[in-house]
Amino acid sequence: MPSIATLEVELLIEARWILPMSEGLPVLEEHAIAIDAGRLHGPWPIAEARKHVTPGRTLRLDRHALLPGLVNAHNHAGMSLMRGYADDLPLMTWLNEHIWPAEARHVNARFVADGTRLAMAEMLRSGTTTFADMYLAPEAVAEVLEQGIMRTQLCTPLIDFPTPWAEDFDAGLEHTERLAERYRGHPTISLAFGPHAPYTVSDPSLERLGDARERLGLPIQMHVHETADEVERGLAEHGKRPLRRLFDAGLLGPHFQAVHMTQVDDDDLTLLRESGTQVVHCPQSNLKLASGFCPVARLQDRGINVALGTDGAASNNDLDMFDELKSAALLAKGVSGDAAALPAMAALAMATRDGARALGMDDRIGQLSQGFEADLVAVDLDAMNTQPVHHPASAIVYAMNSRQVTHVWVGGRPRVDNGALVDIDLNEIKRMVLDHQIAMATTSQPGEAS
Repeated sequence: MPSIATLEVELLIEARWILPMSEGLPVLEEHAIAIDAGRLHGPWPIAEARKHVTPGRTLRLDRHALLPGLVNAHNHAGMSLMRGYADDLPLMTWLNEHIWPAEARHVNARFVADGTRLAMAEMLRSGTTTFADMYLAPEAVAEVLEQGIMRTQLCTPLIDFPTPWAEDFDAGLEHTERLAERYRGHPTISLAFGPHAPYTVSDPSLERLGDARERLGLPIQMHVHETADEVERGLAEHGKRPLRRLFDAGLLGPHFQAVHMTQVDDDDLTLLRESGTQVVHCPQSNLKLASGFCPVARLQDRGINVALGTDGAASNNDLDMFDELKSAALLAKGVSGDAAALPAMAALAMATRDGARALGMDDRIGQLSQGFEADLVAVDLDAMNTQPVHHPASAIVYAMNSRQVTHVWVGGRPRVDNGALVDIDLNEIKRMVLDHQIAMATTSQPGEAS
């Protein structure tokens, strides 16, 4: 822990427990941490902090655990307006017969921006401070994000067929380069390439993506091995599994975020480990679409970093990362047959520091450590469902619900205060959502949900 000289800060938070998610994953009791100019100072024992820290304000949270803001490493925020639109369907039926036709009719810049506003309100209220977004109209999303309400990796949509954003893959790369230049150095917005999936991106497009990656230095996030059908299709069309095809194209590495990875064999494990590729696990979406199970325990046993994402609300159907990490912990045990797989603290790490690492942000978020960005969340563990608290991590992962989130800060700025969203007009968001719901219902085609 850092030593304290006399220190003047804007806010000192004294908590019953702090889970900093730092080296060794300690649990600190009766500790304090300070926020000043958007950065963290501490943590220290409360008695020590009171002697040496002069705060403008002190917040005492004597029933709470304090932890880093959660990192949702894969989302399609604009699709929140499609929540419940086409449920209980397998992935390719869901995409081909419902989601893609609906997007062709309804999705424009306003639709995506409004869906993102809804998603951000939901995420903040449930403790998420950073998310990776992969959807259409990223310029409109960036404009929503410019005020720094949340921290975001914006993955630009790249696919071989026309979309409302770009007429083809090459045009998408050109748009990405312009957007990356526009937001270069932005404190809360970073850019990444977002090629949809191996089955929607040709070999020539993969080659051009590799060239653009070398030129711009941006990360890549892509759906990979989401279903068994995808792998079988890759073998039939290319004579190799999709992950091997991406490796042969020179795309894998610490900058590559492979989302889903429900189909993993020994060769895949070797490629992931040797390349240092990141994996993003989306358990609830994979369960709902019957896509398969990411073998988290096998990946982690081989030193492969695994982050956590919700996927979009159209296939989850919520963006609650506390709910997601509980699902991840339970599923890891069931899939591996090992009750010790993915213990509570490791699940919390997936949703905080491991997510930050996957997005290349682990030098500034994902931990409550000296000098890190002041992205943090407080949860009240005094509720009946989390009493008694023998182990705070276990209470958070296995018993807590997101209604127990009381405070959220992003860059030191309060976004949730005593359970209420700050500077977000929920009534306006609900009116906007209703407008889109009515529009979609009145233009649905036969065979689509309404």
